[in-house]
Amino acid sequence: MIGFLEQIRRRVVVYDGAMGTNIQKYDLTVEDYWGKEGCNELLVQSRPDVIRAIHASFFEAGCDVVETNSFGSSRIVLAEYDLQDKVRELNIAAAHLAKEVAAQYSTPDHPRFVAGSVGPTTKLPSLGHISYDAMAETYREQFDALIAGGVDILLIETCQDLLQAKSPSPRVRIPCALRASACPCRFKSH
Repeated sequence: MIGFLEQIRRRVVVYDGAMGTNIQKYDLTVEDYWGKEGCNELLVQSRPDVIRAIHASFFEAGCDVVETNSFGSSRIVLAEYDLQDKVRELNIAAAHLAKEVAAQYSTPDHPRFVAGSVGPTTKLPSLGHISYDAMAETYREQFDALIAGGVDILLIETCQDLLQAKSPSPRVRIPCALRASACPCRFKSH
């Protein structure tokens, strides 16, 4: 099967749309979030059927890449729900779900890919909410779990703070080097 980097050398690849917006279409209840309303990342365990359906809808619409439901699956964000010890578990589950659906839609001529979505957290190093090193470690922990889950690409999204955007860069190489894998990384801003 053609890898992601080879595919983007050959043609334009199309990414999915907004996971959070699509989750809202399902009119979920507090019970669907296991009492942690608003923690969309928990849905990879509590309602994997919803996340699978969203991924499938993007592939059916013609997307080549879906993003994992892990935008807020960092220690910092999960701590707001007292779930900070589930970073690895939730990121791996998000990657596995997306890879499962991607495999159903992939063909040798048209492979489908999974981008590990990493959001900016809720802290800004430039404003002193968190140290640069603590922010960087938060990213490294999430990258490691997403790579362990099998993502093809790491996608760092919507950073609005220069130090926040800078901190993941060297940390991407650490988990990739440990696995001797070339996991492409890209930044996405809105």
